[in-house]
Amino acid sequence: MQRWLALLAILALVGCGKDPQQGPPARILRMATTTSVADSGLLGDLLPRFEKARDVKVEYIAVGTGQAIKLAESGEADLLMVHSPKDEEAFIAKGFATERRPFAFNDFVLVGPPDDPAGIRGMKEVSKALAQVLARGQEFYSRGDKSGTHRREQDLWKAAGVDPAGRPGYFEAGAGMGVTLNVAYEKRAYTLTDRGTLLSYKAKRKIDLEVLVEGDKALLNVYSVLCVSPKLRPGGQPEAAKELADWLLSPEGQKAIASYQADGQTLFHPIAELTGR
Repeated sequence: MQRWLALLAILALVGCGKDPQQGPPARILRMATTTSVADSGLLGDLLPRFEKARDVKVEYIAVGTGQAIKLAESGEADLLMVHSPKDEEAFIAKGFATERRPFAFNDFVLVGPPDDPAGIRGMKEVSKALAQVLARGQEFYSRGDKSGTHRREQDLWKAAGVDPAGRPGYFEAGAGMGVTLNVAYEKRAYTLTDRGTLLSYKAKRKIDLEVLVEGDKALLNVYSVLCVSPKLRPGGQPEAAKELADWLLSPEGQKAIASYQADGQTLFHPIAELTGR
C-alpha cells in the first residue's frame, strides 16, 4: 500500500494547478503490470487512448510478473497485465480471477554481442543455444526476478538439462528487462529478452546486442489481462478493470497495439493475428 500512497502524493503535487472547470477526478484504476510493456513504451502509447474516451485514470506499477501477482494478492491492483501463463492459471485457481484474456503477443529472443563468441548465431533450438553459451565459457545475465521472462528462461534451462545456478558465467541481475539488457550490453554477454523491449532499447539507447537465436516455438510470448476479484480489493474499480480489458480486445485496442512501433518495427502484435479471431 505504501507504494500507492507515495505515487498518489506525487500525483497530487503534480496536479495542484488543475483547472476546477475540468470537473471531478476520473475513476482511478490501479494496475500491476510487467516491465516489458512499460519499458517498451507500449503502455505510454495505449493508456492515453483508453483514458481519453472514458472517465478512467490508469495508475500502474511495472514490476516482474511474480511481483505483480503478489501486489494483486495483497489488494493493491484492480487489473493484472502479465505474460506468465503458469502463474496466471495458478492465480485463477486460487479464485482471484475468473479468466486470463490474451490480448497481444511477441516473442522472446536470445541476444548477445555481435561477434558472438559462443557461436550460437542461427541455432534453431534455443535450449541448446543456452547450454552452449555456458559450455563455451561465456557470460549469461538472467533477470533473476521471477518475472515472466525469468520463468520462461528457467523452463528453457530445464529443457536443456542444465541447472545454471552457481555455474561459472551465469549471473542474475535481479532487475527488469531494460536494466538487464544494459548490463548484458556493458558486459558483452548474452541474455533472454522479449523482442519488444529489445527493439525499443536499441532505438533509444543504441545498444548493439544482436538477435542470435529466434523462431523456436518455445519462444512465443503471450500477454494477458486478468481482472482481479473484488474480494481481494473491496472498494476497487472492477468495472473500470473490465472496461480496459474489453478495450484491449476491441477492434480499436487491437489496432492501437498493431500500430505501435519503434524505429519502424512493430513491437507487439494483436492477439487476433495469433488466434484468427
